[in-house]
Amino acid sequence: MAFGTETNAARYRGLDTWSDGEILDAFWEGQSRAIGSLRSALPSIAAAAQALAQQLNAGGRVVYAGAGASGLLAAGDAMEIGPTFNWPDDRVFVLLAGGTDLTPGLKGDVEDHDDRGRTEAEALKLTPNDAIIAVAASGTTRYTLAVMEAAARAKALTIAIANNAGAPMLERADHAILLETGPEVISGSTRMNAGTAQKAALNMLSSLTMIRLNRVHDGLMVDLRVQNAKLRERAIGILMSITGATKDSAAKALAACNDRIKPAALVLAGRSPTEAERILSQVGGSLRAALGSVEATTNLQRRQGS
Repeated sequence: MAFGTETNAARYRGLDTWSDGEILDAFWEGQSRAIGSLRSALPSIAAAAQALAQQLNAGGRVVYAGAGASGLLAAGDAMEIGPTFNWPDDRVFVLLAGGTDLTPGLKGDVEDHDDRGRTEAEALKLTPNDAIIAVAASGTTRYTLAVMEAAARAKALTIAIANNAGAPMLERADHAILLETGPEVISGSTRMNAGTAQKAALNMLSSLTMIRLNRVHDGLMVDLRVQNAKLRERAIGILMSITGATKDSAAKALAACNDRIKPAALVLAGRSPTEAERILSQVGGSLRAALGSVEATTNLQRRQGS
């Protein structure tokens, strides 16, 4: 079966004889088409994010799987959700063909190691609460398919992101995300158009999931990990934006809450760090609901005292 990502498009014949400007314009055109492919995939991404959030909210783990450039993009998203959203590191895994000890020069033969994909997935002892996000441009990669098959046997949720309609990965997934990016400017170099679309889809999928898990408030990263001076300044700025507090007050509240933004916002609203944690726990970590609860309680106390 011939797939669109492997097509040698007539549009790019003679590419090496073109001017620099013409080649870059072709690249730009391809990248624009890649981003455009996401529009029709938005409903699929939304459905996958809803299902993923349900799994994770039930205590499940998320496992990213892939090979080659697609695997690297999946691994990158896996590495970023912890610092950005404070997702627990022990609840995110990466299964990468050839392993995660990376050196320059990807080995092409490892993507055919379906036995390793199967073994590595089974070693995680997947449960029905877990979820797999599998990524491959062709949608046929044997290693990645084997991971999906092991996940399906464990009744874990399977999400597949691929760039060719009718690909086996998409047909076997609980949630299929098709990104029809078409032929590459350099035929078969799917790190370009297909990779750009995959990167964007992964960003959207994980970010929407984390929003639904109450880890974003007003477009602000209220669960970010304060790991350096820059991030501490960002956290203080977030608190100032949400509460209207001064920089000094926001910094003190943040320190009192072990650099956690959400309880610090409630401390600035008049609660103790212990009370703040209790309120957040009661509302599933939603800062919006927690602030609403504090405001309602304060208003009630005022009415009772008047």
